[in-house]
Amino acid sequence: MFLFDEVPPEVVTAISPEQLWYFLPFGYVTTILIETLILVFLLPSKLSLKQRLFCGVWLTACTYPIVVLVLPPLLAPISWVLYLVVAEIFAPLGECLFFWLAFRGRSEFESRDWIRAFVAITVANLASFGIGEILNHFRWFGLF
Repeated sequence: MFLFDEVPPEVVTAISPEQLWYFLPFGYVTTILIETLILVFLLPSKLSLKQRLFCGVWLTACTYPIVVLVLPPLLAPISWVLYLVVAEIFAPLGECLFFWLAFRGRSEFESRDWIRAFVAITVANLASFGIGEILNHFRWFGLF
């Protein structure tokens, strides 16, 4: 199974900050396309379409730079699997926190709305992770 194949150490140490910055806009747009599509359909209907679209762009903007620019130099040289685990726990947790901070004052949100929102955010992140791993496997971005 290729999703958790260990990246050879020479590849990880060869990833420069310039490559990560080069990759950032391509990965960000790809992630937004994937996650926003999912969030539009899965976030609670109490949010307007405009708010759901905004969440797709904004939540990714809050976590993506850390996942792409900060965590790889810190964790990838130790273990690519460690990097993936930390990044894929950090992103949905961070996005759920930001979502809660942004919408916590909404009195019409019930417990099930919060659960639905957090599940939607997690599913969106897992989908973008899975598709990203497939793209990486086929070297569509040519970096990892």
